[in-house]
Amino acid sequence: MKRLLALTAAAFISLPLSPALAHDGAPGAPGAGDPYFPDQGNGGYDAGHYDLSLDYDPSSARLIGVAGITARATQALSRFNLDLVSTLAVRSVTVDGRPAAFTQSGSELVVTPARSLPSGRGFSVVVRYDGKATHVIDPDGSLDGWIKTSDGVFNANEPQGAMTWYPGNHHMTDKATYRFTVTVPSTRVAVANGDLVAKWSQGERTTSVWDSHEPMASYLATVSIGKFEFADARIGGYRVTTAVDPKLAGDAKGFPERHPPVLDYFSSVFGPYPFSSTGGIVDHAPEVGYALETQTRPIYPRVPSESLLAHELAHQWFGNSVTPTLWRDIWLNEGFATYAEWLWVDKLGTRTVQASFDAAYATAAEDDFWQSPPADPGGPENLFHDPVYDRGAMTLHMLRREVGDAAFFAILRAWASDYKYGNADTAAFIALSERVSGKQLDALFEAWLFKPGKPAL
Repeated sequence: MKRLLALTAAAFISLPLSPALAHDGAPGAPGAGDPYFPDQGNGGYDAGHYDLSLDYDPSSARLIGVAGITARATQALSRFNLDLVSTLAVRSVTVDGRPAAFTQSGSELVVTPARSLPSGRGFSVVVRYDGKATHVIDPDGSLDGWIKTSDGVFNANEPQGAMTWYPGNHHMTDKATYRFTVTVPSTRVAVANGDLVAKWSQGERTTSVWDSHEPMASYLATVSIGKFEFADARIGGYRVTTAVDPKLAGDAKGFPERHPPVLDYFSSVFGPYPFSSTGGIVDHAPEVGYALETQTRPIYPRVPSESLLAHELAHQWFGNSVTPTLWRDIWLNEGFATYAEWLWVDKLGTRTVQASFDAAYATAAEDDFWQSPPADPGGPENLFHDPVYDRGAMTLHMLRREVGDAAFFAILRAWASDYKYGNADTAAFIALSERVSGKQLDALFEAWLFKPGKPAL
């Protein structure tokens, strides 16, 4: 979830390439081709794993990083790009253990290996870098990436913040597994995705190691740092790992125990929870204004309500395990999580799903709400506007009314299982809905997903 909550000169570094070295193949594309963020991601290779070693000093905001990346070439590569802001200075790059030439400009790190990489070949990259880590401003005006707080970092990366703290192929279609080794002052706690597997202190600094074994899109990665009250326990069949800012600890009492009931309900509706652990990070960050479904461990700028908690946990199925192929398909994240939120508050007896639908449908026909079709919000500045969330959820409710409960929930379970840990688009969801229900649904999706204007009931 990135929707706002109601809250009280480029560097250039190069190393010369020896003229004696010949490079066959072609350069990998500098972007993945997403219409909303053309420079995001890269072509010519698939990343498989990131091994990130990070040392951070909150007082100076200085980040020292070593990024080990294993990947496979998808074409004969003479050179390839990684996404990394140039405010972090790259000191060296190796490819398969050999020094590689590189240039750094804007958000592109261009790497030229000593030898070209044949198509289909696996290779490894190690990038050493450092600098003052900071955030970027998204097209909608929100902060994104490595966001400094009074005692550490609120690290939320949707849609483009990952490039502010580590180099990678930062488009959602290139998922990978992760290991984070994070060193911070011992007065701070570093929390990341997946499972805490090791922790030790040396002098006045503490190192934590986190493994994230299930594939993850880079915008869902987090390393959040603060003076957190930390808990890691088995609760109700789940490993629940939480970190709470002491300023919010009173309001967050019982926060770990709130997760299993929501996950049990969603598991009964959507299928098994897809990850090895769960939990959340509650930080005091009123300037941020949004929560984010970072994989296994959503991050909140305040203690979440029941509906917000449900929204971010539903994303673990819809958005995190099953991820869109393009940013314009973001309704597959936000519409689904909003509908799950409606289901949860219905389950609690607070408000029925139909009442939630009716409240959204009551928006006047002339309101801008109806002019932005959920299946293509119109540009990156509109990714996290209300129609994506509420019109997306309304589309699912109309699908449920059309096909009936049995077929509808079978569609959701099939979506979560058929595309588990992968990517899929709106066309795939429509095709699945028609296959499972046995109905032709073009008119429904055209009216609710693709056309501007208020659809008739």
